Amino acid sequence: MTDLESRTDRPHSGHQRIDTQAAPPDTGAMLDVRPVGYVIGLLLVALGASMGVPMAVDLLDQNGHWSAFFEAGMLTMLSGLCLALACANAVRTRLSLQQTFLLTTGVWLAMPIFAALPFVFGATGSSYTDAFFEAMSGLTTTGSTVLSGLDDLPRGLLLWRGLLQWFGGIGVIVVAMVFLPELRVGGMQIFRSEGFDTMGKVLPRAAQISSQISTIYIGITIACALAYNAAGMGAFDAVVHAMTTVSTGGFANYDASFGAFQGPHEYIATVFMLGAALPFVLYVQLLNGAGQPLVRDSQVRAFLAVAAVLVGVTAGTLVVFGGMPVERAFREGLFNIASILTGTGYASVDYMQWGAFIITLFFFCGLIGGCAGSTSCSVKIFRYQILFAAMKAQIRRIHSPNGIFQARYDGRKVAEDVLSSVMAFFVLFVVTLGVFAVLLAMTGLDFLTAVSGAATAVANIGPGLGPIIGPAGNFAPLNDPAKWLLAAAMLIGRLELVVVYVLFTARFWRV
Repeated sequence: MTDLESRTDRPHSGHQRIDTQAAPPDTGAMLDVRPVGYVIGLLLVALGASMGVPMAVDLLDQNGHWSAFFEAGMLTMLSGLCLALACANAVRTRLSLQQTFLLTTGVWLAMPIFAALPFVFGATGSSYTDAFFEAMSGLTTTGSTVLSGLDDLPRGLLLWRGLLQWFGGIGVIVVAMVFLPELRVGGMQIFRSEGFDTMGKVLPRAAQISSQISTIYIGITIACALAYNAAGMGAFDAVVHAMTTVSTGGFANYDASFGAFQGPHEYIATVFMLGAALPFVLYVQLLNGAGQPLVRDSQVRAFLAVAAVLVGVTAGTLVVFGGMPVERAFREGLFNIASILTGTGYASVDYMQWGAFIITLFFFCGLIGGCAGSTSCSVKIFRYQILFAAMKAQIRRIHSPNGIFQARYDGRKVAEDVLSSVMAFFVLFVVTLGVFAVLLAMTGLDFLTAVSGAATAVANIGPGLGPIIGPAGNFAPLNDPAKWLLAAAMLIGRLELVVVYVLFTARFWRV
């Protein structure tokens, strides 16, 4: 790939392109991974320290489960410290393009390895396969779970699940705003700007951006928790569900998922799920007094329009063909569409009982996703906008061969590299979904479970379809190979496919 042959040893502005014309000679030297290891080590230390929060909750509850977090936290911090010290001699503020790719994937792979430990040492007594699946699902904000009996789990473990998704949510925003535009992955380079130029100084700039986003992220989480509590949800449930709502993760404290709450809670959750699926950079602008971009952004308008149409179709179907009361049909249709469209994965009812049409609608709804630069997942709405713009331009070229027609996004011409990147993403997404569906079927899963499981993992949605992994079930009955495949699919989907795939090329590891 030409992106990986570019030189990154000199700064450039957000309007300059990385030099891809003159690749350095292949000397056979291997990529220096020490700067990446140093950053991952520090993050592991922070992850281990964060285990003190659920440990404190279990200590206050005097349930005897605090030791699981103490042991896991010490092991995680010690491992992270050793890794950071071992790589400290290569610390630098600049990362090459290859190192940035490796860091982006390495963080999402290393964190669940250690985040799984409290599930192994704790009350669930999970196998490492189940624990890793749960941790990966949490940090990628997928929301699929292998745990049952959630109603009776210690509060520390429930809080840990919420924290994992909350950490994953802010991490997704930073990756989407800092790394992916510079790596030119999946058309994300269309969101590059002078204000968020990062290449050559990735880590310092990431810290600056994340500090701005964190204030907003924390504020929205607090507002969500207060709203839940005001509607009658207990303080602990309000805090945990606020974290999993704003991160569009979908872990709940009950086996019934969000079905444990009805009425106003569903409306509150919908508002915050949709809000978290909007670009957080627009919230930064709003905080600075510029509210017009949030209203005028074509991606936001398209996303909300799609959500409105899907809710109308779902509610109308439930009223006309299901005989459901209008308010209930609107509320349940609104909540579950918002949950699936944003990739949150909450379920307030078993929508498998709503008929084949709605089940099919929900399947494709999950493949849409929210906006770029948000906590939501899946394909993202802007890619569909670019795809349709390209199709429109091509149709016009066929109709008028002598005309010059250019795909446009938000009033701007779409550059060829952006268009090619988006098309490549769609192809990779479909191929990846198909490959994982086949691999899952080879482990013995039935067709519906294999296909919907692959889709829900690659798109980071949460529940699948069918009696096993549908909204009324979970992923515990699946065999271990299937769980490892799904965990891999979650990672690949969360990092926009190419970021992970490029690591498997021989050229990537040469400098």
